[in-house]
Amino acid sequence: MKLTQIVLPLAVAALAGFSTQTMAAVDADAAQALFKKNDCSKCHAVDKTKKGPSLKKIAAKYKGKADGQASIIKNITTGPKVKLDDGSQEDHKIIDTKDQAAQKNLADWVLAQ
Repeated sequence: MKLTQIVLPLAVAALAGFSTQTMAAVDADAAQALFKKNDCSKCHAVDKTKKGPSLKKIAAKYKGKADGQASIIKNITTGPKVKLDDGSQEDHKIIDTKDQAAQKNLADWVLAQ
């Protein structure tokens, strides 16, 4: 038996397990509750543009970028100026939690859309 016949299936199995663990790590119910509690749906929807971009559009923007999670967390915790589709600007709402695990979970949920 060749080494590649042993290593390749193990590598595929390891990667499959990793992606399953990563997706399982997101607590969608908790993220959605935090999203709702903070009225994020006033400006964002999962798959359509409202006052702000859809979550799918945000996820696509950060897809494959190592700093995606950090960028979303910065946006929801620091209240930067954001440009709206109509050209106006306003301060992004600051999420009402200091719990870093909850912030990360929300960011990961957004990225999973």
